[in-house]
Amino acid sequence: MKVKTQSKKVNKAWLNDHVNDTYVKLAQHEGYRARAAYKLKEIDEQFGLVCPGAVVVDLGSAPGAWSQYLRRRMGAAPQGKAAGAILALDLLPMEPIEGVQYLQGDFRDEAVLAQLESALAGRKCDLVVSDMAPNLSGIASTDAARISHLVELALDFARAHLQPQGALVAKVFHGGGYDALVQAFRAQFRVVKPVKPKASRDKSSETFLVGIGLKA
Repeated sequence: MKVKTQSKKVNKAWLNDHVNDTYVKLAQHEGYRARAAYKLKEIDEQFGLVCPGAVVVDLGSAPGAWSQYLRRRMGAAPQGKAAGAILALDLLPMEPIEGVQYLQGDFRDEAVLAQLESALAGRKCDLVVSDMAPNLSGIASTDAARISHLVELALDFARAHLQPQGALVAKVFHGGGYDALVQAFRAQFRVVKPVKPKASRDKSSETFLVGIGLKA
């Protein structure tokens, strides 16, 4: 019974923090589906990654806050330039967003990856963003391996589909495997910066790696 009571207290504390969270309130006010939109917003404002007419892939997109931010930020394509595109992918269902093409499936599945590549129709990406995270087991070594695998897949996708000056933003976690992922980014990109947005909860070990400009 103690465990159950403690769990209720923890859940109540989390709910209280969530309800009173500045970014939760801001997301509700501005119509974003989740506070996560402000993580990408801060990264974009720091590096200037999103522009009208861009081709962007949003990996791990549900519930859609990053895609919402991308759609608002991109706006209409400049006159004389081809219209941009946002392709979003996630294991979970996602409510439609105007101007966003959504694919549901597992990014680790080759058939799903082929669908995403088909949707690109030969276009190179200006930006790939990944908020993907595995279901955690609580076993540190297992979780580190699962996290690293998803980031490595995003890196492989970026290498194959980014413009030479394109960028990748990927969520990582401090812990086992972090240093190796930073090195993998540095092997692929000319500029690599770790970012901990203000909208990322202090208690969270998440960090975002930003890689800009593919190495030849």
